Amino acid sequence: MAESAGFNKVYNPKDVEKRIYAFWEENRYYHAVISRKKKFTIAIPPPNITGSLHIGHALNNTLQDILIRKKKLEGFEVLWIPGTDHASIGTHNQIEKELRKEGKTRFDLGREKFLALCWKWKEQYEKKIISQLKALGCLCDWERLRFTLDEVCSKAVREAFVRYYEDGLIYRDYRIINWCPRCHTAISDLEVKTKELKSQLWYIKYPGLHSSDKGVVVATTRPETMLGDTAVAVNPDDFRYKGLVGEKVILPLMKREIPIIADSLVDKDFGTGAVKVTPAHDPVDFEIGKRHNLPFIKVIDEDAKITKEGGRYAGLSRELAREEVLKDLRNEGLLIKEEEYSLPLKVCARCETAIEPLLSLQWFLRMKGLAQPAIKVVKEKKVRFFPERWGKVYLDWMENIKDWCLSRQLWWGHRIPVFYCEECGEILVTRTDPKECSRCQSKRLKPDEDILDTWFSSALWPFSTLGWPEKTEDFLFFYPTDILITDPDIIFLWVARMVFSSLYLTKEIPFHTVYIHSTVLAQSGERMSRSKGIGVDPQILIERYGSDALRFTLTYLETGSQSFRFWEERVILGRNFANKIWNAARLLYPYLFQRRGEEGLKEGLTPIDEWIIQEFNKLLNDVNLYLTQYNFSSYAASLYEFFWHTFCDWYLEFAKKRLAEKDEVCLKTLSLVFKNYLKILHPVMPFITEEIWQKFQFGKSILEERWPEEIPLPFGKARELVYSLLDLIKGVRTIRSEMKINPKVSLTLLLNSSLTKKELIQFFQENIGHIRNLGGVKELSLVAERPPQSSSYSTREFEFYLPLGEVIDVEKEKKRMEKEIALLKNELAKISARLADENFRNKAKPEVKEKEEKRKEALTEKLQRLERNLSYLQ
Repeated sequence: MAESAGFNKVYNPKDVEKRIYAFWEENRYYHAVISRKKKFTIAIPPPNITGSLHIGHALNNTLQDILIRKKKLEGFEVLWIPGTDHASIGTHNQIEKELRKEGKTRFDLGREKFLALCWKWKEQYEKKIISQLKALGCLCDWERLRFTLDEVCSKAVREAFVRYYEDGLIYRDYRIINWCPRCHTAISDLEVKTKELKSQLWYIKYPGLHSSDKGVVVATTRPETMLGDTAVAVNPDDFRYKGLVGEKVILPLMKREIPIIADSLVDKDFGTGAVKVTPAHDPVDFEIGKRHNLPFIKVIDEDAKITKEGGRYAGLSRELAREEVLKDLRNEGLLIKEEEYSLPLKVCARCETAIEPLLSLQWFLRMKGLAQPAIKVVKEKKVRFFPERWGKVYLDWMENIKDWCLSRQLWWGHRIPVFYCEECGEILVTRTDPKECSRCQSKRLKPDEDILDTWFSSALWPFSTLGWPEKTEDFLFFYPTDILITDPDIIFLWVARMVFSSLYLTKEIPFHTVYIHSTVLAQSGERMSRSKGIGVDPQILIERYGSDALRFTLTYLETGSQSFRFWEERVILGRNFANKIWNAARLLYPYLFQRRGEEGLKEGLTPIDEWIIQEFNKLLNDVNLYLTQYNFSSYAASLYEFFWHTFCDWYLEFAKKRLAEKDEVCLKTLSLVFKNYLKILHPVMPFITEEIWQKFQFGKSILEERWPEEIPLPFGKARELVYSLLDLIKGVRTIRSEMKINPKVSLTLLLNSSLTKKELIQFFQENIGHIRNLGGVKELSLVAERPPQSSSYSTREFEFYLPLGEVIDVEKEKKRMEKEIALLKNELAKISARLADENFRNKAKPEVKEKEEKRKEALTEKLQRLERNLSYLQ
């Protein structure tokens, strides 16, 4: 019999994980090939090269790896495509932050040198990200590693742009865009977040043309933009201004005549009902300006400073210009009043600089026609969201989608594939760089300076990574992918865009399932943030507790809810579970070493053997169901419950005597259940399961095994019989605990013969050894009724009594209970009075009231239990 010498007393993941991952790499278990098997494909949500992975990445990639490993064990040809994203704005911000420390900007370096820095940054952080994914245990196909700016992806990006352009879906126009003065680029609505700002609402008088005219008072939150006003607008249904529409007023400070117009976009309940119209600096005003053919005057530039069109305010920052404008309005008696006003301030999601709405010439993608098929496939359940509520979120956005601003005024990214002829003005959009103008043959061609929004290349990720637009073997075999696992923040930024891009460019859905996982919050409930020092580093947790511990804990917590709170101590759950598995393996190693097939298992099984097999079969069915439904938390919880309690607490305890006797049926049962359990545990805890598999020499690798099927077993009542046995032992333990009986004292168990089924009486008698060892019972006898001074325990199947007179000091115990009952009644009276108090009910927070209700419930239950136990002693 093999010894357990190879097993340390405590599982040390540092001794295991790097070695095991190197073994997987050496044997290329990660690698997929074109085969006759069914395929299963996931394209990893590519981490940004802006830094190391955070805890959200750890959750996201753990869930993907669970599905990848399960499908591999099920015999699928499994491909998990790894890669990273160039993250244009994010990378710009990181590198420019470093440059600022040297007192430089990217413009000091120039485009070429700045891009060289970006590529150097990419090499550094991509290497770090890959090492972190490996440390987490991700079974990615590293031979197919992609980067959104590599040659393969770049070819796909250019093809997509040209195809959209040729089909009339990409156009260039002046529109109001979100401009970030700090990042110095246009950004989409999805890259903007909103903050509540306590500000002012200013009421400004716009005088009439003549001294006899009353003029109009407008209300505004941005007085500095009035320098670019070209009209005052009112709602056509607002009777207050019926006679003024068509008249003109004087624009204060600028002394320019502007018309009063009527437009339904004006909210007549805002301010005075009359609003200033600045078409070049507000999206609503832009629409009004187009409808009424108003001039567009740009008075704030890309640095958020006043342009020369702002007259004497030119060169001032927007903040200083506001102060000067308000001061001058006061001096001229045109600032009628000011009042406090809260408004949603739009800021850049990256740097939190206030967004400046600017009229700008940009490239756009028409979305209406692209959105409809993407809406249809979700409504028809061809693409399904889990949890389902996220499908509605997707549809709400897609049904109200606006054209996508594609261009960014940055350097790191995909250059827009457009060239302008400096001779004739021709615009060339081509799949390869043109050498001359197709119209006039001039060689004086100027490339567009802008790059594409990062999300344009990300939208192509599921198919660009497989070689599209070429019909590669990989693309033909592995596409479409099967599932996307991602977080709720990028449903619009990424998920929706992948769906419409794939439908338009490949005529296929990119995946049939989208699983949206929870957002991981800090212990305080705040979003994790490295810059604020809030959160935990997954790499540190892996070093301290091991990858399996982190993976299991995150999976256990992933209930599909909106969010969950996470902090370091929670990983102790996973670490303790790993140690439990390891210790059980140490116990079993001498008996199961090198055991392979288990033929003839049906013969000689005890009811307890049948029970553990039935329990495993139930676990297997539950696990299959949970993973099919992407119920990751229940998957982890069921694995934990079975192994810790059903297998270790009960079956191993029942099996100890038979193990010592080397009972072959027991060994076969243990071998089959333990090996199959390791297989279904493997997806979430791959390192420890592989290590145990190899130590036991069950085979070369657990990854070469097959996902288990139910263990065949004839139908019987073993499960019900054993559950009654467990109930009986737990009942004895409960009474021991409640009556504070010395653990060393053995008890007499009296079974009520008339209230207990005959087959159970026989089964209990046959298993008196287990009852004795696990319940501390010295003998089992049959009685017709409960004797005095005995505790009682009953279920629908049986009833038993434990005589207490000889094992405890009855009078002393009665006094203790009576005293505790009095204290409980007193405390319950206080709680009831508090809950009945009207002042408490009206003013206490809901969580405080709920806490008191739960406390009352718990104390009431304890009181009832004590009163019942006291009655036993009468």
